[in-house]
Amino acid sequence: MKRLFHVLLLVIMISVFPCQNVFAVGEGNINNGGGGLSTGNSSNKWTPGNEGVRVTVVRERDLAVVTEPIDITNKKPSGLVHFGKVSKLQYKNGAVLTFNSSPYHYINPAQALPRIISSKSLGASNIEEIKSYFTDEQVIRVIASSVGMDFDILINGDYKLLIEPVAYITYEGLFFGMTATEAALYDEITNGGLRSMLPNVGFQNLPLAMFLETPDLGYPAWDGPRTGIRSNQEIKSALGLGIIRFKERETESPEIISYDYEYRVNIEVISAVRVSGGQSDPDHPTRVKFHIGGRSYQVDNVYYPDGDSQIVWVKWTTPATEQNVTITVSVSGPGRTEKGTIHAKIVNLGKNTPPNPVADDRNDSFSPASVPNRTVKSFASWTVWRPWWHEYWVWHDGDDEDDDGYWCDHGWWEFDLDSYQANLSSGMSIKCDNKNPTSSGRTMKSGYGINQTVTGSVSSNQSSAVTQPQNAVSYFPEFGYKTYWRLLERMGSGRFEFQKNYYSAYKNRTHFSPIWMPDGAYTVNTWLIDAWTPEGMLSANLTDSLNIRGNLWQDWHISPQKP
Repeated sequence: MKRLFHVLLLVIMISVFPCQNVFAVGEGNINNGGGGLSTGNSSNKWTPGNEGVRVTVVRERDLAVVTEPIDITNKKPSGLVHFGKVSKLQYKNGAVLTFNSSPYHYINPAQALPRIISSKSLGASNIEEIKSYFTDEQVIRVIASSVGMDFDILINGDYKLLIEPVAYITYEGLFFGMTATEAALYDEITNGGLRSMLPNVGFQNLPLAMFLETPDLGYPAWDGPRTGIRSNQEIKSALGLGIIRFKERETESPEIISYDYEYRVNIEVISAVRVSGGQSDPDHPTRVKFHIGGRSYQVDNVYYPDGDSQIVWVKWTTPATEQNVTITVSVSGPGRTEKGTIHAKIVNLGKNTPPNPVADDRNDSFSPASVPNRTVKSFASWTVWRPWWHEYWVWHDGDDEDDDGYWCDHGWWEFDLDSYQANLSSGMSIKCDNKNPTSSGRTMKSGYGINQTVTGSVSSNQSSAVTQPQNAVSYFPEFGYKTYWRLLERMGSGRFEFQKNYYSAYKNRTHFSPIWMPDGAYTVNTWLIDAWTPEGMLSANLTDSLNIRGNLWQDWHISPQKP
């Protein structure tokens, strides 16, 4: 069945290569070098031309390997000892070099591979031919088909191809297939045995067959020698790979993704947009300006690499009255200026205070309601791109005998990603009002009041980008946790209590339970809100309960007046 699969796959590949009309659909980030080879012996040798490539599809945004790697070769290697299909990126992420006992699977393309590994007998490989081959539309279509991926998805700009040269060598009488990274790893396992027998092919020509011109996928450009035996560490970190990328974005204009918000009156909030398009670096920076209520807030030095984005935010204070606020956002970047809009609704939660309960209140149709599920978010994370300059000094010869030449930095901007987060911790407790004469622990009669304390705090490794909780709203079972509520008062950093009750004889910070409340649990629900971060609002849905047994009238005794 496996043999039939290979035959069918070969037929498919031949059918998609009917002619030599080629179209480039990608850009190659590949360069190469190499040198001469020693002849070896019958037990330890490499025959020039015994080679191939390993191709891996990598998602750019998180460097995830999204399909199983495939090996492409013009040869028909049989009886091969191999380590499976594992890419350089997977070894970097912790994969262990392991012998694979299954048959070695490979693809023979109808359009033959160009020479990959240089040798003295066959000559040097041509890097332009290699680039042209792996950016050929028909080759990319075959790769997409072979890995089970839609061609248009593969080239949409979200994915890249990791290309690794593969050598088929004889070591200690066994026929091996390995990438440069696998050769370095296997040499470490054999305590230098592979290097001692096959130093040139394994540690010069194979790793120098491909390396990067510019940094990509977390690997640096190789600016070291292009000939000579390389160390295992050099190979693992920077050699034996090329990258094919699709869809240039450098000329894109900034793009704004904006969000709409609901805020409360008179609080400090954060509004954010996400900006992308092209690359923004200190040489070509992006600037974001927020226009809010007649004021402008400008955020400079917004940076992000090509193909990625950056969240940008501003902290401001909402007005003291309910209203709708339109925030306009303008972005000036490497391309033209773009504009976006944020719609913010400002609401006042202090208008629905419960009415005064009276002694003859009744609610014969009362039915307990469940505590509602409100928006809860106790954790947020965001990232900020930080550019840094990668120096690459190049010597330029002088124009004449009087000009000795000069060094010039041909470096580039690289980016590190700094991660930030915010955590909300919260708590709530209610207790019987201290003016309640007949309460016992956490049990009281209906008709008396309760006191409440809510706590909340936000911890963050970027404190300037967050606010502490600024509002807490309590809902009560007698109103089905809706209709009426109490907006709590901030008593200090991270602490909230009921506002002073106008109907309390002592002006206590209290809420009176209704006289008709049936015996059982009296559960108060509090929504702790308005802890703002660049990634939205943190909030908590809190509850606490007391037990009701009896009612206030039982504490009164009425007797006849004495004659």
